Amino acid sequence: METIHAAAEVRVGWDRGGPIKDGAVVVGRDNRVGAVGTFAEIRERFPDARVRRWPGVLGPALIHTGPIPEAPTPRERIHAVLKLGAVAVLEKYADTPQLRAAAERTDVVVLPDAAPPAIREAGRADLAVFDEDGTCIATVCAGRLVHRRR
Repeated sequence: METIHAAAEVRVGWDRGGPIKDGAVVVGRDNRVGAVGTFAEIRERFPDARVRRWPGVLGPALIHTGPIPEAPTPRERIHAVLKLGAVAVLEKYADTPQLRAAAERTDVVVLPDAAPPAIREAGRADLAVFDEDGTCIATVCAGRLVHRRR
């Protein structure tokens, strides 16, 4: 089933372009971005999709560019990154086989270096929602909701 993620503001990139007011991103069954636009446009194109409305600003998930937070297990360390709104880490910080395996199991990407994240049609559905103080409200990794602040 397709899912529409909607927010008062959607950004396709954090450092480029203006926001889409009352925006939305649809995630298809293939965990790819199906479309980005206003909620009205997306809802019209995908009338049967379920809708998740988020407070805050919806945009591309981040790349965690520093050391992976400490936690008791590799899985918990990777989950700590997801809670920050990131779905990718730099390989120099995923420096053990256990961390790389935990990242792979959760679809967190290990990258050689960072590039500005962006939401692209047909691209992997990696999204994050942040409130006004920059706290991550939700993280979608490869189309799956993997973190939601309660």
